[in-house]
Amino acid sequence: MCDICVINSVKERMLSRRDFFRKTAALGAAATLGGMAATPPALAAGHGGVFDMTHKLSPEFPTFFGVPGISMEQQFNFAEHGFNLMNLSINEHTATHIDAPLHFSADGASVDEIPVSDLVVPLCVIDIAAKAAEDADAQVTPDDLKSWISDNGAIPDKACIAMHSGWAAKTASPDYVGNDADGVKHFPGFHIEATQMLLEETTAAAMAVDTLSLDHGPSPDFATHYAWLPTGRYGIENLAGLDQVPAAGATLVVGAPNHAGGTGGPARIFAMV
Repeated sequence: MCDICVINSVKERMLSRRDFFRKTAALGAAATLGGMAATPPALAAGHGGVFDMTHKLSPEFPTFFGVPGISMEQQFNFAEHGFNLMNLSINEHTATHIDAPLHFSADGASVDEIPVSDLVVPLCVIDIAAKAAEDADAQVTPDDLKSWISDNGAIPDKACIAMHSGWAAKTASPDYVGNDADGVKHFPGFHIEATQMLLEETTAAAMAVDTLSLDHGPSPDFATHYAWLPTGRYGIENLAGLDQVPAAGATLVVGAPNHAGGTGGPARIFAMV
């Protein structure tokens, strides 16, 4: 069959499928209007809203190494081929993404091996935005964790402990990375003593930050990465939207990537409040 024949055949099938889905959607809408709309079980259980906690993945998003984390090349376009398709080249650790245990261990779980039960978890937000506004190298400390517990009760099983430093609003500014004249980065993260407290006293499944790294910018040794990830827990970096959710009570839904052997990868993450 000639190329133009194939293209025309594909277009005809696409138009036919489009009409089918339009009719199906119309029937579905009519059915909903005629009766009670089904509520997703998670929302029915007490959540009233869903918040996107994810920065857009683009070549402009700041990265730890200072080079674009994604490139996009359009291989097919609708005008010429009847469909659109892009080839992507992505650094696993760019924009809002997962750090799998394998990222900082020789034989830890890869991103596709993180248990699904660890990807829908209670969210605990540790707010250090006030002290981070005064000190770009601020860290979550054991005192911050104790203060959260005093206000909200015990950290739930399998929780994600998230640092809210206010850095998510800085992504368009050089302050997000905070490189100084010597190339040292300056942004908040988790102090190793707080990390050890979480490891010893909780069953937390994940920790998250609204910055480039679980460790604060000037860290010389990535102590939190090396303490946290090899235990089978995972991390989330460049989380957005922590100013929209409460300190306790939200549920985090982590759309982790599923590529075999991956050390992490960009994720779409939601909070149900």
